[in-house]
Amino acid sequence: MKHKILFAFVLTAAALSTHAQKVTFDLLINQVNSYMAYRGVHQNLNHYRQNYAGLQAGISLETTIGPECSIVNELYWAMKGSVLREGNTLTTGKSSLRISTIELPVLARIHFGNLYVNTGPYGSYLLSGRIKTEAYGSTAAAQTKLAFNNSGFNRWEAGLQAGAGYAFNLVRTILTVDFRYTYGLTSLSSDIERYNRTYIIGVRISRPSRK
Repeated sequence: MKHKILFAFVLTAAALSTHAQKVTFDLLINQVNSYMAYRGVHQNLNHYRQNYAGLQAGISLETTIGPECSIVNELYWAMKGSVLREGNTLTTGKSSLRISTIELPVLARIHFGNLYVNTGPYGSYLLSGRIKTEAYGSTAAAQTKLAFNNSGFNRWEAGLQAGAGYAFNLVRTILTVDFRYTYGLTSLSSDIERYNRTYIIGVRISRPSRK
């Protein structure tokens, strides 16, 4: 139910963006640091987790809907995951989860001069992934592709994004530094409650279009 509501918000926000006064198009190539937050019977795994460094690449379209408000629609591919240190109760040996996703966030953005804050829902489709597990006390490792079924990983995920940024007006372009946090609301897998958490640090160069 949660992901259905979030996707409804995405479609509504996208419809609002058609009433544009100004459009700004960006190409995204950002650094992503992510981890999994565990709940339920596997909550103790949070003591063993480490960040996973990944990458995000895609496009962003910002359309104004008022003097200080805009809607941001993004579509990008992202590589993210999580690491569990050796000694954890799930795999015993060190393990790393890597996933490849296509994500669509839609953000409401409020501007305060060159500074802005934004928040909104996102939907994500998991393309593929793998789990690499090292034997306890050894560097020998085995890799397993993710299975997508009732006892494995879920294809669809949804959550919220929030963050802030600052735009530097250059001669012919705009240089924007953006920080964002992703909070997953739906579990990535059926058998283990694990939720995506992502920090995104981005630098964008864009050229505003004519009104």
